[in-house]
Amino acid sequence: MAKSTVTISDFFKKEFVFVISAILAIISCFFVKPSIDYINWETIILLFVIMIIVEVLKNLSIFEILVRKLLAKIRNTRELVLLLVFTCFFSSIFITNDVSLIIFVPFSILALRKVARLDLIIITVSLQTIAANIGCMVLPIGAPHNIVMYTVSNISFELFFLLLLPYIIVSAIFLVVLSFFIPKDDITLPKMSKIEIDKKNFFKRVFLGVDYYLLLTFIALFILIGNLESIPFFNSLFTKWIVGNEVLWGVLASQVISNVPAAMLLSGFSTNYEAIIVGINIGGLGTLIASMANLISYKILVREHDEFKIRYLIVFTVLNVVLLFILLGVNIVIN
Repeated sequence: MAKSTVTISDFFKKEFVFVISAILAIISCFFVKPSIDYINWETIILLFVIMIIVEVLKNLSIFEILVRKLLAKIRNTRELVLLLVFTCFFSSIFITNDVSLIIFVPFSILALRKVARLDLIIITVSLQTIAANIGCMVLPIGAPHNIVMYTVSNISFELFFLLLLPYIIVSAIFLVVLSFFIPKDDITLPKMSKIEIDKKNFFKRVFLGVDYYLLLTFIALFILIGNLESIPFFNSLFTKWIVGNEVLWGVLASQVISNVPAAMLLSGFSTNYEAIIVGINIGGLGTLIASMANLISYKILVREHDEFKIRYLIVFTVLNVVLLFILLGVNIVIN
């Protein structure tokens, strides 16, 4: 019995967002009859296809092979940190912010260990997480919350990019400026073990690697939001709060429930999609739970170096909050 309890507990911890979403969706069904029409199948199918493509790229180790070749040209610690950080920025454009961090945070910790610079792990992982959250703004396929907004709003790739471009530029400058505080010590990276691509059961691994619970989370959230829209009290309340304040609520909601549920919630009560897109994207900065990507890098860091946990939370939060307020300032200037 004890073993079963631990297993259930571990599942709740790992799939916390799915469990809460499913419970809330089920509870909401007692107040209003749900409809299959609430579910945006276009979003679900697009997300599934992107997950398959990402798993193929991940199993082929394409980005890791490229980064290892670039590492051969690195000569000092500042260059190393910059490469590791902007690898997350550029890779998140194509393989999503979550997967970028899953691949490159452990890789970065390994690289910094090999040059005996454990003192740079906290700042590097903090900047990598920010970079992944910023890089995923470039294309609407860079993160689940943007996939939601892209399918719901029907905004073109070009407009989506131009809408977030000022925030991407300012954030990239922020990352570069912070890199000047990294010491420029000479290093020589030892040779890393060769990457072996396992071709056996390739497609099986690809399909098993898909996060099906994320897809179920989306379905649960679509049902929940659809039910809330059908309840006059909640419809009136949320519409009153959200309409006209989409950017602010996008930021605030993301800090509490993360930006994926925030995107689905706000888009259910307002059609000012441009403002929602801005709010949930800059809202991915801030608290540890503002973006699932934030939690991913934190869990990886704690697994490898539990002794860094408190210091990382402090550094990560300070940097995120500073950049969040800078981007809110950019939004005020633009509007």
